[in-house]
Amino acid sequence: MIAEKQAAKLVTQYESIRRQEHELITRMLEVAPAVDGLSEDRLVQLRDALFHADTPYLMVFVGPFSSGKSSLINALLGAHDLLPMGITPTTDRITMLRWGENSQRMRSGEFDTVFYPSELLNRVSFVDTPGLESIFTEHEEQTRRFLHRSDAVLLIMLATQAMTAANLKYLQLLKEYGKTVIIVLNQSDLLTPEETEKVVEYVADQSRTQLGYKPEIWLTSARMGLAARQPDGSLDAALWEKSGLNRFDQYLNQQVGDVARLRQKLQTPLQIAGNVHQSALEQVRSGQSALDKYQSISENIERQLGGFLREDDRIVDEVIAEVTRKFELAGSRGSDAIRTSFGISQIPRAFFRGVGEITNLRRLIGSTAAIRTALDASKFDESLSELRGVSSGLGPRLEGKDLQDVDNLVKYAEQELNELPDSVSEKIIGKVQSPAKYDRSALQEATQSLDALETKARKELPENSEKSVQSANVFFAAYETILVLIGVLLVLAQPATVEAPSLWLYLLLGVVVLALLGAAGWILRGLIIANQFSSRMKQTGNAFSDVLKKAANKQVSYGMQLRRDAVAPLTRLVEAQTSVLSKQLQELTDIGTKIVEIEGALTRMK
Repeated sequence: MIAEKQAAKLVTQYESIRRQEHELITRMLEVAPAVDGLSEDRLVQLRDALFHADTPYLMVFVGPFSSGKSSLINALLGAHDLLPMGITPTTDRITMLRWGENSQRMRSGEFDTVFYPSELLNRVSFVDTPGLESIFTEHEEQTRRFLHRSDAVLLIMLATQAMTAANLKYLQLLKEYGKTVIIVLNQSDLLTPEETEKVVEYVADQSRTQLGYKPEIWLTSARMGLAARQPDGSLDAALWEKSGLNRFDQYLNQQVGDVARLRQKLQTPLQIAGNVHQSALEQVRSGQSALDKYQSISENIERQLGGFLREDDRIVDEVIAEVTRKFELAGSRGSDAIRTSFGISQIPRAFFRGVGEITNLRRLIGSTAAIRTALDASKFDESLSELRGVSSGLGPRLEGKDLQDVDNLVKYAEQELNELPDSVSEKIIGKVQSPAKYDRSALQEATQSLDALETKARKELPENSEKSVQSANVFFAAYETILVLIGVLLVLAQPATVEAPSLWLYLLLGVVVLALLGAAGWILRGLIIANQFSSRMKQTGNAFSDVLKKAANKQVSYGMQLRRDAVAPLTRLVEAQTSVLSKQLQELTDIGTKIVEIEGALTRMK
């Protein structure tokens, strides 16, 4: 009872570790193919390790046509027609039998897989091969793979035709694989005891000569094994033992119950996985220098782009500052001209011009157009006439710099690409190249708005100032005229009494004071108009700068995107390689940890 529990525990441990190995190797097969520099041989080894991890114990049946390989397997699994049987060749493909919940056959390019719900297949997988006559001709490559992966090779012979010349040849070929070879003499029930003894002795001698040791020799009868299977599913133990098929159970129990043997079987795929993991890790780590190089390329490009952006912004800021100075100069000159026109010496002219506006005698005594003459004389719009040249010059400056920067970036990118390994550079998508054309529409679309603002500064603002001056002159003239009339009335109404002149003089003096205050108000109004002109010119300049700045920023963004697009194939490659190498390193690090965990579980298996 204790031995059975230990065996059950051992099988549970074995199956748990085997499944962990299967998951580990499956994960590695997802990672390893993408590792640059990892040889195809390593991937073949990894797939081979997956086969080992996916198979609990592998027994390969080989032998001549009609030696009873398929019959033996059917008898072992308790299925009379699972595999076709006959006296003529019935197996033309390699067939692997594995445990499955339902009976089904799956066909692949190399071999068929038959799934069958037999308890035996939980402990072992069988491989049924075509007759030895075709194994090393039509099926040589596939058979070699299975012989290489096998835990035991069963050479099936008919007991009545044991150790023919062909069988001796095949035994010698099987020796090359260094696998455990068990000779199975089928249809042994057709021999007498004396014949059986002689055949076993002969086979043992010939095997010792060919293999250098005496292999196990099993006497079996597939016919009796099939007969031992009762219709109700039970097994005739006596007949089963007599058929010799119980040797398979004994052998598997011995193998599965052998800790060292099971550990060795589990160590094989784990060792292969460990070797491939180490090679992949070395390749990825050697790529760390490349990763540093990739990051250096990316950082260098970003530094250059940052420098280009600062230079573009500096150019735009220079132009905006020049525009601001132009408007400030226009505002300063215009406001100075307006202030001069409202000087003390201009009071009489302002009065008569106001009267002219009121009486419609502008042609005789002058008009407010004089303020425009003063503005023109100040050349306030001289700087405004230079705005078109300043703003329109921004486009060519940015274009020239953008194209030069793109050319420099392309040269740098091509140089870096040439220095990358072929395995990396060949992954580039697209071509690093300068653009075929340059789009200037961002700045061109702002031309109409800029022209409108320039027109406003040169025409609308002076016209508004003229109207303001006209209103000031009219108000001043009307005000002063009223005071003059009042003064005249006071003079005409001078009283004859002695006391009266005192009040009359005060009234007359008040009129004079009001007239002087009117003149002072007119001068103050002139200062206000001058300040308004300067302020409105500044506002217009700010609006002009905002439109130009917004358009320039769009043009700068376009230029920056132009630079990025030119080297985008390289930057995408760098980003992809950086991401891939980082991910691969993390995956392989995790896999290494899992390998250590499984090795620990193997050590503890008992």
